[in-house]
Amino acid sequence: MSGTSHGHTPAAWTGVTIAVFGFCIAGIFMVAANPLGFWAGVAVILLGGVVGGAMKAAGLGMPKESEAHVLARSRASQAQTVTAQPATAQPATAQTAAAQPATAQASS
Repeated sequence: MSGTSHGHTPAAWTGVTIAVFGFCIAGIFMVAANPLGFWAGVAVILLGGVVGGAMKAAGLGMPKESEAHVLARSRASQAQTVTAQPATAQPATAQTAAAQPATAQASS
């Protein structure tokens, strides 16, 4: 995934950071048996999603890939898959069996 820069944007980092703080707040107040504080933490978690989405809409997120780029990427990965597969070798027993008749004919 590092090749695609997945999540390496200000929008993603900000949204996730706010959501993590929300989880911490909700966790602390859940242990403290304080329902109002728990729900405040849940609101902060949702706020993280809203802020991340707004920042993405403002242009601070990942741009959408064009259809041509997606097609080129799929063709390149298919080409790598084809060239990366090793040639299948015959099992050793088949090679030995094929060599034995030639040896038998040479000795006759």
